[in-house]
Amino acid sequence: MTPQQQGTGSGTAAGRRTGFAEHIAAVQRIRRDYRALPRDAPVRLAKPTSNLFRFREPSSGPALDASGFTGVIAIDPVERLADVGGMTTYEDLVAATLPHGLMPTVVPQLRTITLGGAVTGMGIESSSFRNGLPHEGVQEMEILTATGDVVTATRDNEHSDLFHGFPNSYGTLGYSLRLRIELEPASPYVHLRHLRFHGAAEAMDALARICEDLEHEGQPVDFVDGVAFGPGELYLTLARFTDQAPWTSDYTGNDIYYRSIRRHAGRGPGDYLTLHDYLWRWDTDWFWCSRAFGAQHPLVRPLWPRSLKRSDVYRKLVAWDRRTDFFRLLTHYRGKRPQEPLIQDVEVGVERGAEFLDFFHSEIGMAPVWMCPLRLREPRRPELGEGEHIWPLYPLEDGRLYVNFGFWGLVDMKPNQRRAHHNRLVEERVADLGGHKSLYSDSFYGEDEFWRLYNGPAYSALKEAYDPGGRLLDLYAKCVRNR
Repeated sequence: MTPQQQGTGSGTAAGRRTGFAEHIAAVQRIRRDYRALPRDAPVRLAKPTSNLFRFREPSSGPALDASGFTGVIAIDPVERLADVGGMTTYEDLVAATLPHGLMPTVVPQLRTITLGGAVTGMGIESSSFRNGLPHEGVQEMEILTATGDVVTATRDNEHSDLFHGFPNSYGTLGYSLRLRIELEPASPYVHLRHLRFHGAAEAMDALARICEDLEHEGQPVDFVDGVAFGPGELYLTLARFTDQAPWTSDYTGNDIYYRSIRRHAGRGPGDYLTLHDYLWRWDTDWFWCSRAFGAQHPLVRPLWPRSLKRSDVYRKLVAWDRRTDFFRLLTHYRGKRPQEPLIQDVEVGVERGAEFLDFFHSEIGMAPVWMCPLRLREPRRPELGEGEHIWPLYPLEDGRLYVNFGFWGLVDMKPNQRRAHHNRLVEERVADLGGHKSLYSDSFYGEDEFWRLYNGPAYSALKEAYDPGGRLLDLYAKCVRNR
């Protein structure tokens, strides 16, 4: 990239901008700080926000300062590439790319998800049926490994094993310091159509057809997701780029996006949003979870400032509740049943999607449920053998359309139910259907079961290569034991 395409090093309204010189200095600092950590000290990053729902006790040990990796380093609008610090939020990244008429290939739905977090974890959004997952838009990763070395991993260099094994490693193989990502052209507006379905099988059939054709009723489809409000009320939202809009809706104030789906379904010309507001349509109310804090109550909502209608604000409230146990105690003293948190995202093949929804409605009973289709974009590498996967730690089948089902809330428990009863029901049913569960939230797998689902042999080989001394936690210890 040319010097003119590098950041200036100063913060702007279009997201914090840095430059390669500033980035190189930050790499030198974090390597020095890492070497200074006691060998027996846990390694962790100092982060102002988190979108994980695996809550651990606060650590009193030192944390690596990652603030030098929170900016966009350079954008090349001709080649449609961006070099980005690993701790850069998608909010800042999008603010830097939209003025160029570009956006990342996949933009996860919450503003403060970081690029590095979406790659080492798993991100998804409504462009995933055509662009796959966020790590599939990465060309190279600069990674601080457990040995204190900084390596650059690409698809075909000497660290290609780390490149392909980094997704779903959750910081147990190292930390991304810089990522070079692909961008795609973006229009200023998005036109939405909401289609209603009266059964899960009907909705899954339509989803498979639309994602295969990339169009519906003669109009292109650039984004697809959906909501199941119940067994007989499901909606698919089809969106397309457009350069003009007769109006735009605003769901950052008193109006609520997910409630608008029912209102606009099958009526008139649909709905229009600016691309910026479309990308963050779910963030304002954390999908629908803001209702748990009273933020959707008609008397409260006008008083709740727009600046605080954000997912990171709600997540801090949840973290406070986990620390104080306030709502559990309130439920107990009010004489109500104890409740089990069920905060999960799972992937199931579209051909089994109706089976999962039928199970979920009958055995769990939580609604709404988010639905988002995805298909791996990466072509299968010729050297892979039978049973081997492109991204080994989250082994989705290439060419297969999956549906991500997201559900986040509390479920009433009955007397004598096992610990994590509903979570285990979901884990077992997803495994029976040949699917997978994201690991950003609590998991309850036994160790043998976990490594069978998340490719223990491939992980062990990567751990031996890049963390031979066991400096970092392993994936099971971090994601199931919550260490």
